Amino acid sequence: MARLLVVHHSPTTGVQALTDAVVAGAHDDQVDDVEVRVVPALEARADDVLAADGYLLGTTANFGYMSGALKHFFDTIFLEAGGALAEDGSAGAGAGGKRPFGLWVHGRYDTTGAVRSVLSIAGALPWVQAAEVLEVVGEVGPEQEAAAYELGGTLAALLMP
Repeated sequence: MARLLVVHHSPTTGVQALTDAVVAGAHDDQVDDVEVRVVPALEARADDVLAADGYLLGTTANFGYMSGALKHFFDTIFLEAGGALAEDGSAGAGAGGKRPFGLWVHGRYDTTGAVRSVLSIAGALPWVQAAEVLEVVGEVGPEQEAAAYELGGTLAALLMP
């Protein structure tokens, strides 16, 4: 059975609504043989990442960057999960990978820096972006929740045997 790991930092009702919709989409009735594991970013470990076949990441946009919780997740798992470093110690160009990932980001005014920072680090892991980033600015409503549901369902469907 394939495993989808959902790592998130959902400190507000809006982000939690997106997280709930992503998880519901990953459990859609049309998805078969995919185990979904949901772990808060501060609790996720490299073993969780190594045991998964695909990933969904969720974060707030804080001061032009991803949440500190998601950054801590990356700092904790990066090398053990196969992350590549450049000569200057920054995230390097990954060798490419086959493990798909998706991302949702919620911001009050802007999500650009948060998206850029996550994609930069994820690009140095043996992962491949498998869906458009879901960027939500402002209030979370039914349209945004539907898009989050679709993101969850898409990543889970990609892992089906």
